Amino acid sequence: MTEFVLVAGAWLGSWAWDDMVPTLREAGHGAHPVTLSGLADKQGVPARLRTHVQDIVDEVERHDLRDVALVGHSYAGIPTGQAAEQLGDRLTRVVFVDSNVPVDGESFVSAWPDGRAMVEASIADNGGFWAPLTAADCAGQGLTDDQIARFLAGATPHPGATLTDTAVLTRPLSDLPATYIKCLLDGDEPGKDVAELLTSDRWRLVTMETGHWPIGCSPSRELAEILLEAAQSI
Repeated sequence: MTEFVLVAGAWLGSWAWDDMVPTLREAGHGAHPVTLSGLADKQGVPARLRTHVQDIVDEVERHDLRDVALVGHSYAGIPTGQAAEQLGDRLTRVVFVDSNVPVDGESFVSAWPDGRAMVEASIADNGGFWAPLTAADCAGQGLTDDQIARFLAGATPHPGATLTDTAVLTRPLSDLPATYIKCLLDGDEPGKDVAELLTSDRWRLVTMETGHWPIGCSPSRELAEILLEAAQSI
């Protein structure tokens, strides 16, 4: 039995995993969706990047979870990767879903050489928060109108400090047992940082013919099957 700790990306909360949780539990595994501080039902809670790392660690320790697979989607790959190295022998695998990965001394916006100014401007214009996407921003990602509407209805402004704070790693991320899932509608190849990590014999690449948000929408069954396969390989 694997205990999946599920962390959605920017603007999202634990609700984003609602369609997937039953599938994982029906297969005999634990499923623990996390809402990060400052988002969704935790709006108003002050948050820095270290807060989000601690949110994930606290979820594992509060439930005394063992055989843990941390799953981080999009932005959440950054706090998830940092939390993973704090879990010791509780951790069995990290799964990065079309995500950023933490780089020691670098931030989420560091990986946006062209878009950094856009993100920082949004944070400055929205009281310290990154404004949620619009329907137009979701185009080309394989989502139906209903799925986009659900995304937009649940999205909340994202705490800006978590995007500009720098990651802290105590050992190479390549040492972690990891699966990286690349969603091909969001680009054919992983970014440079991920490509370097994939040269490690502890990292595995899986691709999906879907957009950047395979959670909480029609491809979620395929993503669940990939997670279940990862559990079998642990």
